[in-house]
Amino acid sequence: RIATEEYGATVVEYDPQKATRQEIAKALAVEHGYAIVPPYDHLDIIAGQGTAALELFGEVKTLNMLLVPCGGGGLLSGSAIASKGIDPSCRVVGIEPELADDATKSFHTKTLHTVRNPPTIADGTRTPSLGEVTFPLVLKYVDDMRTVSETEIIEAVKFLFYRMKLVVEPSGALGVAALLSRKVSPKGQVGVIISGGNIDADTMTLILNT
Repeated sequence: RIATEEYGATVVEYDPQKATRQEIAKALAVEHGYAIVPPYDHLDIIAGQGTAALELFGEVKTLNMLLVPCGGGGLLSGSAIASKGIDPSCRVVGIEPELADDATKSFHTKTLHTVRNPPTIADGTRTPSLGEVTFPLVLKYVDDMRTVSETEIIEAVKFLFYRMKLVVEPSGALGVAALLSRKVSPKGQVGVIISGGNIDADTMTLILNT
């Protein structure tokens, strides 16, 4: 938050059990004339997020499996499109919290599901559902979806902090959580997208003391 405010932005707090970020953003845009930059459900955003996988393939050349965190599906669909464009045989697996499993349900049923304000520690995945743009892309390019528990997410954040010396937010640690908990069976060379370090000191302290 401090860094965001130092860049000149205003941080708006809200209760996720009473409203969604999308609703608040739309209201602010109407009131102040702000332009909304979608976090995931826009082709330009998806293309930009997909460069994470593009850069990873550029580094390692070959991947047999790629694990990608999933909230609204922008990073997942973009990474899947990039991966399949480079190597169609690479298996792309999206990872979600069990408490925010709307995309996993949507993937397996081929019907869009919604989980409103899920109470997961992985706050970056508290989107109610995949988007109108991301849902069909996930169905087309992603090979599987798996979920991890809150305990498994916490253990992954701790592992990355203590063993890898990385500060990673819970949402960004989902792929590592899936590996450590054996929710996926790694075969060959496995890539994991670690998607962010946006975590405040209080939350990190709580996790490390758990």
